Amino acid sequence: VGDACREFRQVLILIIFGGLLSYTSYSYSGSMLVNIYCVFFGFILTLTEPTVRAELMEQVPHIAMFCQENRPSIPYAFSKYLLPIVVRYLADQNNQVRKTSQAALLVLLEQELIERYDVETKVCPVLIDLTAPDSNDDVKTEAVAIMCKMASMVGKDITERLVLPRFCEMCCDCRMFHVRKVCAANFGDICSVVGQQATEEMLLPRFFQLCSDNVWGVRKACAECFMAVSCATSQEVRRTKLSTLFINLISDPSRWVRQAAFQSLGPFISTFANPSSSGQYFKEEDGKNPEGCGSDLSSHVDNDHFATKLENALEDQNTVSNNSQRESDFQTESSFHCTLSSESCGEMADENERSSHCCTAGLREAGLNSQETSLSEQELYNSFHFWRTPLPEIDIDFELQQTSEIILDREFQELTMPVSPNIPMATRKELEEMIENLEPHIDDPDVKGIDVVPQALLDQYLSMTDPSRAQTVDTEIAKHCAYSLPGVALTLGRQNWHCLKDTYETLASDMQWKVRRTLAFSIHELAVILGDQLTAGDLVPVFNGFLKDLDEVRIGVLKHLHDFLKLLHLDKRREYLYQLQEFLVTDNSRNWRFRAELAEQLILLLDLYSARDIYDYLRPIAFSLCADKVSSVRWISYKLVSEMVKKLYMASTSTFVVDLMNELVEKFCRCRKWSGRQTFVFICQTISEDDCLPMDQFAVHLLPHLLHLASDRVPNVRVLLAKTLKQTLLEKEYFLNSANSHQEAVEQTIMVLQMDDDSDVKYFASIHPASTKIADDAMSTASSTY
Repeated sequence: VGDACREFRQVLILIIFGGLLSYTSYSYSGSMLVNIYCVFFGFILTLTEPTVRAELMEQVPHIAMFCQENRPSIPYAFSKYLLPIVVRYLADQNNQVRKTSQAALLVLLEQELIERYDVETKVCPVLIDLTAPDSNDDVKTEAVAIMCKMASMVGKDITERLVLPRFCEMCCDCRMFHVRKVCAANFGDICSVVGQQATEEMLLPRFFQLCSDNVWGVRKACAECFMAVSCATSQEVRRTKLSTLFINLISDPSRWVRQAAFQSLGPFISTFANPSSSGQYFKEEDGKNPEGCGSDLSSHVDNDHFATKLENALEDQNTVSNNSQRESDFQTESSFHCTLSSESCGEMADENERSSHCCTAGLREAGLNSQETSLSEQELYNSFHFWRTPLPEIDIDFELQQTSEIILDREFQELTMPVSPNIPMATRKELEEMIENLEPHIDDPDVKGIDVVPQALLDQYLSMTDPSRAQTVDTEIAKHCAYSLPGVALTLGRQNWHCLKDTYETLASDMQWKVRRTLAFSIHELAVILGDQLTAGDLVPVFNGFLKDLDEVRIGVLKHLHDFLKLLHLDKRREYLYQLQEFLVTDNSRNWRFRAELAEQLILLLDLYSARDIYDYLRPIAFSLCADKVSSVRWISYKLVSEMVKKLYMASTSTFVVDLMNELVEKFCRCRKWSGRQTFVFICQTISEDDCLPMDQFAVHLLPHLLHLASDRVPNVRVLLAKTLKQTLLEKEYFLNSANSHQEAVEQTIMVLQMDDDSDVKYFASIHPASTKIADDAMSTASSTY
């Protein structure tokens, strides 16, 4: 009883103090606050009940935030009193207290409430002491986990100086495999913080030891973090050391280790990607070249010192060419752009100035065929420049050096001329023909993925579709193979697609619908990687099969229907117009989200088809969705119809939009069901709000029929009509600043609605538009009624 009373008193004091926190900063002076906190922290030191200490640790982040906000009054309260208590509780005898103190410490670090000096002098030394050989086993394991988690928060400097040496020691802890397992599980995070040099010099030897640990749980943790470790190493280390190590994990005696290794195989292969093989060049937002993708020549282009930079680049050309093969390939491509492109070097310099680096486009930008871009952008970002396979090396260095002195003496305008008159300027069309002549040789048997990825890794990846793997490794190994296939395809490049083609077709016909579903969700990304020709030949048949699959698979292609179809040629794209109607039929009629996604995709597809195709094929589907039983589907469909009206109005032939509006009147405004008439009001409201149609055209074709609904026998229709007229139409400039017959008709209709027998109709017809929220009212009153 005495212990219970003592615990109750301690909790009560904590609650009272917590309630005082919101008043002390306003009621007391700085010196008084310090005294209050000294008394409180002195009381904390007397806490004996574990439950109370755990409760205190849960309140620490809030108290720390309070101290931060009132720092002028209590500048050292947190650092001097509270932080030492948090750190001390990391070694508490009670497990619950330790867990809550660890969580509190991580929150404090994440929110940057602990000063860097305190991290170095008060937090790290305690954690290092807790990982000493004579420390408690549980405390040691938890301390190692905290050190690993806080590495990314405290940064490279503190981690490398204070955490890394002890972490390396813990990786070799011979007495406790739990400590080694924690180190293995967090190995990738430590590598990503300390960088490549420290990883290769200090961490990799420890990682090799952990991968050969006698406990399978440690080896499994290594397999799970293998990709993160690989990202922190150089391409040479990745190829010569890590690939061999990973093969050992795939062949591990433990099934659980093999399972984790195969799950990480695809991500690990993706770390071998480089622009020279994949053909992809990524543009970073900060204006810096991606690691291993840079070229000094392109990054040194500057208008003020162009000649000097060019001279330096030419002098350093031999040095650059002796670097990694990736840099050499990109140097060749940069020179090729400057000499063989139909654009001048001056425009190339402008392009470099805009992007500030060599990488010209991201993966998602590759598939866009925007007709709104300028001519120069089309030349620089066309599919040929982006997707072309690496061309044979052209030795132009000698001729560049011959003319370099002449170039340096010219004006900047003359630098935009071709570098050597002896090198003919190939047109874009000629270069495309050259690539087309080379493409038939892509599928030659002697083209191997081993040039990009070690053949042993690729063979293991291709074996993931073997049925025996599902029995000996993992029943879902095919799903993991499908999940990582776009990354592997990007790494190999489309010139090596033949290495993956059979595997992809095997996965596409897998008996497990989860495997096919995974491919369906990523087929649009794979199409961007492969380009239009391979997509039309190899992916379109698979895509067509997915369209007839289960709803769980069809939703994958439906969610990215626009992304895939926009990559196809127009004639191939039009073939799918006949199949869009099939998306209205689902295995389960209650699967309304499927129809909602269809409406979303149809809005995007409006930009891909002509006005006639929209009217003939998309219009019937849109009208069907507008009459759906689920309100969420209908709301999206109203947006679809309004965008359709906008698209058809902007077309050269105006008959389509007139016919569409006439059909809206016949199908909905004159519908025998009141829900159809209400749908017409919603569509008119959406068209008006989104300015999909000029108000004068709206007033001619839709407004008379809309006003006719003022005499509708169903109050719900009249309520929505009153809202639309009062809160949408009368806010338009056409009805505000110009006196016309349409304005008078609207005002007369509103006066009629103000005298309506229904109180809701009368209310919404009488209020000022700014005094209510149309969205809330419309959804709560009208749409919820059916």
